[in-house]
Order: sequence, then C-alpha cells, then structure tokens
Amino acid sequence: MWARSRNGRRQLRHLEVDGVRLRVGLRGTGRPLLLLMGIGANLEMWGPFEDALDARTVRTITVDAPGVGGSSRYPLPRRMGGLARTMQRLLDALGHDRVDVLGVSFGGLLAQQLAHQAPDRVRRLVLAATGPGLGGVPGSPRVLWALATPRRYRQPDYFRRIAADVYGGAARRDPDATLHGSLARFTHTPSLSGYLAQVWAVTGWTSLPWLYRLPQPTLVIAGDDDPIVPLVNAHIMYRLIRDARLHVVPGGGHLFLLEEPARIAALVTGFLTAD
Repeated sequence: MWARSRNGRRQLRHLEVDGVRLRVGLRGTGRPLLLLMGIGANLEMWGPFEDALDARTVRTITVDAPGVGGSSRYPLPRRMGGLARTMQRLLDALGHDRVDVLGVSFGGLLAQQLAHQAPDRVRRLVLAATGPGLGGVPGSPRVLWALATPRRYRQPDYFRRIAADVYGGAARRDPDATLHGSLARFTHTPSLSGYLAQVWAVTGWTSLPWLYRLPQPTLVIAGDDDPIVPLVNAHIMYRLIRDARLHVVPGGGHLFLLEEPARIAALVTGFLTAD
C-alpha cells in the first residue's frame, strides 16, 4: 500500500522491480516526471525542488537507486544499461508508457542512458549538473577523491568541511546553505556496497558516441562554479544533442538545484510545458 511521507504530500511505496525492492515516491497529479538523483542520494533530497513545482502541472516520480536509501541492492552490480533497464521496468510497474526525465549529476548520466536505449519512453529530457562521462572534462582529482566513498552522507561535520571546495556555488559563502532542507542526506545514508556499485556502474561509461542521436528535446542546465562537473561539459552536450538548449546558472555550484529550487523549478516547468 501507498503510505504518506511526513510532509503529507509525497506517497511512498516499495515495489518489486527487476529483482530488487525499490522505494518509490509519487507526488502531484500532472504530467509524469521521473527524477533521478546523484550518486548515493535518496529520494527525500528532492523535497525542496518538489515543493517548488506545481503539483497540478507535474507529477513527480522519485526513486532510491538500488543499494541506496530504502531500496535493496542488486545481487550482482550492474552497468549503466542494467540500471536503465530497471528504470524502464519501474515505469512499467507504475503504468507509464512515456514520461519526462530529469537527472542530476550521476542521475543525469542515467537519464542519458535511459533516453538512448528506450527513446520511446522519454518525451523530454533535462540534464542538470552532469556531463557525457568518459571523454568529458573531469573535475580535479582532489575533488573527485572526496566522492570516492559515501562519507559525506554519514558525517555532517565532514560534509560542511568539504562543501565549499567540492560543491562550489553557495557553499563557498555558507556550507549550510547547500543543505536547504535536504538534511535527509544524513537520515537515509547509502550502503557502502550500494554506493560502490554505482561508482562501478559509471566507470568507463560515456555517451559521446551516441549523444547526437538522442531524439528528445533536451534542456541542459549547469552552474558556472561546479568543481565536480566543469561548465565545459554542458557546452559539449549542448553542441552534440541535436535538439538542445542550454541554461547556465550564474554563480551556481554542483548543488544549484538545492540552492535555487524555485528558480530551477520554474525553468524546468517552462521547458516541459512549452509547445
């Protein structure tokens, strides 16, 4: 059965899908929008962004990736194609033939993979704070090393200590500003095995050979102060995707979606509802 979350608006349920038990959230009554979060992040972290959306216009579908939050892990780790197939089967279980998809960071890579291997299931695509994988321009090794383990999800003091250098944007002025109601990162921490499985899934992955074939209208959003995914990656995707538009968030870090949820929600809604 569906159970209401603490905020009284998101409905939560566990679904048996593709050999794993996924924790899924539904909110709103409008056009379905599948939200795919970054590596190790749970579905509650979408709260500020969902709050800023008009529930009559957009019906959000949030999910904890296998091994993250309240979802069980795969018996054996899968690559990005396998993760995308699980998302396809989740849509089957929910009765959605076609949805819009928004992916942020790692979720943006998964969104690209899903749009590529199941183009008939994705109507419009939003790629936020993400890149094309191998062949793109990575952040500095020091920054990427901080992402090698889920420590930043388990230790608030450590998160605050690294936030400015790792996430950029508002975190440079106030590390607590990057939380913006997303303290949920510390309440549903990813398992070490689930987190490392996500790292393994994306190792060596790239969308560069087929980005130009994506048929979906695509909105690429990037901050100009993102230490994890430098802005040049957004320009690469914008140039390669044939029906793409680019929006740069001035002063935005890797977590600009949490820093400015109302502004980004308005931008995304305008793109999804435009003719």
